[in-house]
Order: sequence, then C-alpha cells, then structure tokens
Amino acid sequence: MKTLAVDIGGTNFQLALFDEDRIVRRATRPTDREGARDWMLAQVVSTAKEWRRDIPFERCGIGFGGPVNFADQRVAFSTHVGGWNDFPLVRYFEQELGVPAIMDNDANAGALGEAEFGAGKGCSPLFYMTISTGIGGGIYNNGEIWRGADSFGGEIGHMIIRPDGPQCLCQARGCLERMCCGLWLERDYGKTAKELFQDPEFVKRYVVDLALGLKACIMILNPARIVIGGGISKAGDALFVPLRAELRRQITDWSGARIDVAPAALGGDSVLYGALALARKILTS
Repeated sequence: MKTLAVDIGGTNFQLALFDEDRIVRRATRPTDREGARDWMLAQVVSTAKEWRRDIPFERCGIGFGGPVNFADQRVAFSTHVGGWNDFPLVRYFEQELGVPAIMDNDANAGALGEAEFGAGKGCSPLFYMTISTGIGGGIYNNGEIWRGADSFGGEIGHMIIRPDGPQCLCQARGCLERMCCGLWLERDYGKTAKELFQDPEFVKRYVVDLALGLKACIMILNPARIVIGGGISKAGDALFVPLRAELRRQITDWSGARIDVAPAALGGDSVLYGALALARKILTS
C-alpha cells in the first residue's frame, strides 16, 4: 500500500511518498512564515496531487509542528506560523486529496518513527525530543503513543527551567524551548546553531539547560532511551558527549535510572516515518 507522509514544521515542511517502507518520492521546502497557513497548504496539496497522477496513494499521515487535538483531529495552534488555530487539517486534506488521513503533533510522530524504524527499536518506554525551530516531546510505550488526557502529553518544551529567564513565545519565562531551541539561539546570539556548536564554551553552557529539562523527563518517566531529533541533533558528538556527562552530574546520586541518550537514527525523516506508522496503525483499509 502506498502512503503519503507530510511533516509540517516551523522551518521546513516536507512530503514523502512511501511504497510500503520505501520512500519513492520526496520534496522539502522552507516554510514561508509570511505566507502562513494558506501558502503552505497550497504547496503541499499541489505537490501531492501531482504525485498522485503518477503513483496513486491510498492514505495520508501527517506530523504537525505544534499542539494537536488528537481526538478531534484538529490543529490546536502554532506558536511559530500564523493561521493554524483550531484548524481541521485532516478534514481539509481528506477533501482535497480524496483519501483518509490521520494527524499527530510532530514530536509524537517522531517518537513513533524512531521507535518502529530507528534508534528506539526495542526500547520501551521511549522518550523522543525534537530540537529544531521549537522543542517538543513524544512518549512511546508498548507500541503506543501516550498523549495524556487532552493530547498535550510530552510538551517538554514549555516546562520552565529558568524562572527568571527571558520571555518565551508562550508568554512564560525561561521555558526549555526559550533557552534551547534553534529559533531563539539565532535571535539571542546572531549565529546559526551549527556555528554555535563549534564553540565548546557555548556548548558547556547550553547542555546545562538542556539537561535540566531532560533530568525531569528521566526522573518522572524513567525511559529506556531518550532519542533526540531535529536540526540541533545534527551537532553529533559535539552535543551528545557533553550532554551525557552533564546528565550524569545532575541526576540524583541514589537514582538508578539509566542515562541512555542517542541521536535520531532517521535524521530528518523521523516524522515522515512516524506519519507512515501512524497511518498504518489507524488507516488499515
């Protein structure tokens, strides 16, 4: 069965056409925040319709870069791109493309992708964190995503780690996202994340804040593994070696909780593979 997978993010959006587990077509484009929702939807739908003329697909899975009301299959909102508040994205795609669709937020999709195809295989519970334009988290356990009572489970990005810190887009101060995501790193330092991670002194300070957020995750969830995806995970050992050391320093001495932190094996495709897995689990016919 062929599946269209869509990853809508704050920096880029991408589409992939899967034939079973294999990507046979893909497209990636930068997000135009000025064009907002309507521009992005027009780009996604036109590309999908063009592909479908050559390779008909039977279903669509979507990972969205912001909170999602999973039960109602509606976007809750986006703090990075305008026009998404309470938007019925699944219904829109079903009407435009003529196939059943299913959606989750991108961190949940990334967790599902890495758990079933990537660095989280065989690890349960698994915590997946994406660090890109923003920060999100997904919790995978025994083959399922844990979403909480209202689909907001795993939203680690807006946990406050510095109460006296700078204001986040969510209006709180000192959120993990405000201190560690790519959007704010560029605004605060005037350099790209790639440039910043070449400076060991910056990294030494950065991992203290990132570990504060992950410590809470480890102490509450005791995951078998933490997988980190998103653009900042591409820093590789420059990030992961000092991060593991800082976590060992911060984790309470008496805790036997494991510190197993790994980069996403699927790279920038974690959400796409998660969208595929989501569509398979729910849209089986």
